[in-house]
Amino acid sequence: MVKVGDYKIENLYQGGYSSLDPSQNLSPIPNPISAKDLGMSTDARTANIIKQASQNLSAGATTIEINQVFPEVFDAVPKEQLEETRRLANLLGVDITFHAPVVEPSGMTQQGFTEANREAVERQMMQAIQKAALLKPDGNIPVTFHSSATVPGTIIPKADGKEKKPEETYVINSYSGEIHKIPIKQRTWPGEKEATPQKEIQQINEDVWSSKLTNLGYHLQWGSRYLEEAKQIGDEDASITKKIGKNYLVDSYRQLKELYNMAYISAEKNGNKRDIEVLNNLYKNIKKDAESIKKDPHDDRNLQRMQKILQEGLTTFEKLSAPPKVFKPIDEFAEEKTVETFSNLAVNTYNDFIKKGKKAPIISIENPPIGGAFSTGDDLKRIVEKTREEFINKIIKQGVPKEEAKKQAEQLIGVTWDVGHINMLRKHGYSERDIIEQTDKIAPLVKHVHLSDNFGMEHTELPMGMGNVPIKEMMKKLGEKGFEGKKIIEAMHWWQHFSEGGKIPPLQPTLEAFGSPVYSEGVGPYWNQIVGFQQGYFSGYGMMLPQVNYNTWGAGFSMASLPIELGGQMPGQDGSRMSGRPME
Repeated sequence: MVKVGDYKIENLYQGGYSSLDPSQNLSPIPNPISAKDLGMSTDARTANIIKQASQNLSAGATTIEINQVFPEVFDAVPKEQLEETRRLANLLGVDITFHAPVVEPSGMTQQGFTEANREAVERQMMQAIQKAALLKPDGNIPVTFHSSATVPGTIIPKADGKEKKPEETYVINSYSGEIHKIPIKQRTWPGEKEATPQKEIQQINEDVWSSKLTNLGYHLQWGSRYLEEAKQIGDEDASITKKIGKNYLVDSYRQLKELYNMAYISAEKNGNKRDIEVLNNLYKNIKKDAESIKKDPHDDRNLQRMQKILQEGLTTFEKLSAPPKVFKPIDEFAEEKTVETFSNLAVNTYNDFIKKGKKAPIISIENPPIGGAFSTGDDLKRIVEKTREEFINKIIKQGVPKEEAKKQAEQLIGVTWDVGHINMLRKHGYSERDIIEQTDKIAPLVKHVHLSDNFGMEHTELPMGMGNVPIKEMMKKLGEKGFEGKKIIEAMHWWQHFSEGGKIPPLQPTLEAFGSPVYSEGVGPYWNQIVGFQQGYFSGYGMMLPQVNYNTWGAGFSMASLPIELGGQMPGQDGSRMSGRPME
């Protein structure tokens, strides 16, 4: 290429191109991504999904994803809007997918966990399944749910390719549902072991249990002491002393019941048969006395029974093999509840659709932005596999053969892989290779893909090719594992900053980035050659220098708007200094 000064000829004239060569693009050659494999997401901020769907279809999309991530907006979508959107899609022969409201599947909130809230969320998610089915009742519409919404995730940061020590971890009191943040403190005292999240949680459980037993023994001791003193002093003082002693014992008895429940639930959840047996023996030994106390808690004879039960309870607790695991890592607890919700959702979907001979929506679980729970390929894979396992066990109990249950699990439950979300690992020191490896791990489970580009620092959504998401390598990994699903463009920040009034959709820049073929036959020309073909000043970012600029300042052929001094036309005259008959 001829070079003169700082310019090459190609800077001024791009020349022709070969329609057989797709040029540089982000598609995994030799199978470029075609327009029919791409779809666009609607604006989640509005319940007017018909208008949004129409705008996407006008831009040339062959698939639209109805995006309703805000629960309050989704609840405002009338049934008629869903049905009319379905008719519109059928009329134009386009496909529909659905992004359900973002809710927390585990049922946890910032205030903690309750089973009632988890059940409420499960019902909310089931309603999303039923509404999504109205959009595509004759097909398996993918319905995307986030694996988490409010639960914080644990990301181990990296530096120079090596994992760093975490500085904090989150735990939940599995008995009360309260959430706590635990700093991972550096240990400097002689003999102290290096701090890790697991060791810190173990130490907290030991310290809390020890403290509760100490407090129980302390109250028992003082209660017994006051009752003994009441026997030895006068009637008037004895009444007050006896009341104080009784209060100590009643409070200790209440603590004992709480500790027994805590220990039993922990032993049961962790499968500790030995400790369950020890606690069951205590139950048998104190059952008769405990029932007497329950019938008449004010009977003085029951004070002696309380003392006896408290002594036996303390002795029993000392026999336990380990302190109850009251505090658990929040991701461990959330995983258990999340799997329960998704497996129940799958069972209800199976019963409402498949058992009735209908095609069921696909439950597609998406990795949330990095920072949320279950946001990595490893975490999401574990959630989906456990959900499938639980679903299989539940429908087998309904009489479904094991092989059929396994087949239904694989069809009904899968993954929506958001390439922009996983790229946010870069913020924590992860490399491009790490991100590609995460995709490779999750690839066999992927049924749906969300396309958004960013630079790995924030939850940004741009068309592909405008950030540093290694999409070419990621799509190659997905293709190797057989992925052939829809790829939905999520480009909220493109709409916000670069699409004037929503007039410039992100579909064209995405097609250009992927080097997709213009024609459905799959051969050239390609979309990334459009700029060279048209010799345009610009492609993709909107009208940066509108035509009026050329008219006014003389860079075009129209002289009507130029000042007279620069060759513009005089008012009322047909000629100009540049063309036509001479000015009079």
